Amino acid sequence: MTHELHSERLLLRPWTARDAAGAIDVYGTAEVARWLSPAMDRVPDLAAMRRVLEGWIAEDSALVVPGGRWAVESRETGGVVGGATLLPLSPDEAYEMGWQLRPGAWGRGYATEAGLAVARWAFEQGLEEVIALVRPANRRAAATVGRIGMEWVGETDKYHRLRLQEYRLRPGDLRAA
Repeated sequence: MTHELHSERLLLRPWTARDAAGAIDVYGTAEVARWLSPAMDRVPDLAAMRRVLEGWIAEDSALVVPGGRWAVESRETGGVVGGATLLPLSPDEAYEMGWQLRPGAWGRGYATEAGLAVARWAFEQGLEEVIALVRPANRRAAATVGRIGMEWVGETDKYHRLRLQEYRLRPGDLRAA
C-alpha cells in the first residue's frame, strides 16, 4: 500500500479513480508522454485515464514497501499537479524514482520537491540507493536530477528497452544536497 508523503508544498498520496480529471492533464499531454519511460502513449480521454489509474491502484496493492505510485497534489490548491513513482526494476531489482507534472506546473520546483520526498521515503524504509532514468534529450529532467543531488552513472539500455541516462542517489548524497 502506498503511504502518504508530505513536503512543504506538496502532498503525495495514493491515486484514486476520482483523480482521472487531474491525471489526464499530466498523462494526456504529448509534452509529458513523450518523455515517459517505460514508454507510454498519451492517454486519450477520461475513460482511458480511469482505466490506467485503476490498473496502477491494483498494481500498488501488490507492491512491497517502499514501492508506490503517488498523485502529487498542491497543498495550497488541493489540485493534482502530477504523479510520482518508486518502482522496482528488473533485472536487478534496483528502485527507480520518477515524477511527471502537468505542463502548467513546470518551473515551480515541484518535480525537485516530489523527487526529494520520494527519495527520503525510500531511505527511511532502508533502501541504500535509488536511481532515475532520463531520456537523453530530456534536459528538464536532467536538470531536476541535478537539483535533487543525483550522480550521473552513464547511459544504459538495460531498462525499458530504451537507451536512457542513469542517475543514482544514496542517503549520503541526499544529506549533502
